[in-house]
Amino acid sequence: MTKKEKRRNTVLLASLIFGMFFGAGNLIFPVQLGQNAGGNWVTATLGFLITGTLVPFLAMLAVSVTNSKGVYDVAKPVAPWFAAVFLVLLHLTIGPFFGTPRTAATAFSMGAAPFLPKNFQGLGMLIFSALFFGLAYFLTIKQKNLVKWIGKYLNPLFLALLVIVLLLALVLPMGSLHQAVQPSYSGNPFFQGFLDGYNTMDGLALLAFAVTVVYAVQGLGYQKEQVPKMLAKSGFFSILAEAVLYAGLVFLGTSSLGLFKVAANGGTAFAQIVQHFLGNVGIVFTGVLVTLAVFTTAMGLCASFAQDMHRTFPKLSYATWLKITTVGSFVTANAGLTNIVAWAIPVLMLMYPLALVLIGLSLCAKFFKRSKYVYRSVVFMTLPAALLDSAASLPTGKLPVLSDLVAAYHQSVPLASLGLGWLLPALVGAVVGTCLYLLFDKGQRAAVSQTEAN
Repeated sequence: MTKKEKRRNTVLLASLIFGMFFGAGNLIFPVQLGQNAGGNWVTATLGFLITGTLVPFLAMLAVSVTNSKGVYDVAKPVAPWFAAVFLVLLHLTIGPFFGTPRTAATAFSMGAAPFLPKNFQGLGMLIFSALFFGLAYFLTIKQKNLVKWIGKYLNPLFLALLVIVLLLALVLPMGSLHQAVQPSYSGNPFFQGFLDGYNTMDGLALLAFAVTVVYAVQGLGYQKEQVPKMLAKSGFFSILAEAVLYAGLVFLGTSSLGLFKVAANGGTAFAQIVQHFLGNVGIVFTGVLVTLAVFTTAMGLCASFAQDMHRTFPKLSYATWLKITTVGSFVTANAGLTNIVAWAIPVLMLMYPLALVLIGLSLCAKFFKRSKYVYRSVVFMTLPAALLDSAASLPTGKLPVLSDLVAAYHQSVPLASLGLGWLLPALVGAVVGTCLYLLFDKGQRAAVSQTEAN
């Protein structure tokens, strides 16, 4: 393979990775952050970039350095049953329960709903989501189509349209960056930005997309030993592009306060901004831009769900799992975007800490030989705090006992009130697990080595 072909493949894979995980949330959440953070936008953006770009890149590295083929391999050192449960929960979270339905719901609300009368919104969503997921199924039924459709066509078109908006904002600024700060970003803008980065779901998505990217790399003719390097290289370029776009979108949101009030959500804010620059054409432009963003993500989510589930539960074919996720996503999407987002937050508060510690353990695995003692100690110390963080963010009213428990947790555990209460238990688990590894795992291997030598 020539250098030119290698460079072309790197760009193509980077475009594939970017196109799969950069969806509607990645487009609208930074704009919303920019409006809410106001003059604190720099500090808030740094926090957002950690969970929005650094964590996804570390997830890709975790898959790369451990030679994993998917999320199951990343979680397997804890226990095979845990890996299977975590894989299912992860794919249900970013798949048919929350992530994939959100793509269609967002595309409809920003692309089709503005052109329909109120009494036709429900029927319109039903038809739109059926066509949306039907096309996603058709384009992903052949796994090799992903590189061509996402990496070669759809993602470059989306990027070109988005760059037009950002350039207009730079050339024709709407206002200064010294704007009023909303209450949520007045106290701890960095940590608030950090938590808002959860909403992109990218840390979870990159773990899930790993299996799809591995298949794509192999499909381009790379051998097994070449896959990790290509994963890390293409992942770096895709994340770098995302970080630049995030900064631009935050700038877009903050500067828009020179003309607009803080919008109810980032989608509304983005639509207002585009319409300001392009007039009524902006409505169509926004619809096309958002639909492109979410459709490439939907394709990636559907394919990765089917590939990982088939690999773990091979009795059902890839095509059958693909049907399950597309039909399930269609059903959930019609529950409404507001309900999807409201119930996604507590699930993310549970899943993200587990994903983060698994990523960290994978990156450090060579120091303790992927010891089950270290993995189990860290994960099971993290789990109770993650469950309490999840309970604290439930959209429905909490039971008095649960409320008291959450209140006590917030008061007694460092960083718990910021949604990071799992961090200290995870560190304690790492210390305990390392001690167990040194006492048992390392001792047993030394004894075996001595016996063999004798």
